[in-house]
Amino acid sequence: MFNDIGPLELVTIIVLAVLVFGPDKLPKVIQDVTRTIRKIREFSESAKQDIRNELGPEFKDFEFEDLNPKTFIRKQLDNDELGLKEIRNGFDPLKKEMAEITDAVNGRESEVSASAAASSVSASAAGSAASGRVDMAKKPEEPAKDERPPFDADAT
Repeated sequence: MFNDIGPLELVTIIVLAVLVFGPDKLPKVIQDVTRTIRKIREFSESAKQDIRNELGPEFKDFEFEDLNPKTFIRKQLDNDELGLKEIRNGFDPLKKEMAEITDAVNGRESEVSASAAASSVSASAAGSAASGRVDMAKKPEEPAKDERPPFDADAT
């Protein structure tokens, strides 16, 4: 319930409780708070039991935590009746190809594409000069510091 409260925050709450309620009334306040929390939990459990009874025997395995979308999706991914793991694994080669393409565009070379890129760059350089294509592996010339980049009206 209080998983995200650290020791410093807990000490601060205790000090504030002692200052606000005083050392004489603090035990009575703690008893009242724990009694209230216990009643809320009992009410919640009885409401859950009533809902389970009303749903009938076909929902005997129903858990209220399943209503949380994250929990529901996690259980469905673990269940794998739909073959979702196969679909997810099918994207792995595509992810690898996309990583290689982005590395090539950004000028970095991965281990796998380094040898393939070296051979394809020399072959594509000769072919692109003849066909008029732009070679993405070659970096564009940078303008001088005083020059402004060319203005493209269609791009703006």
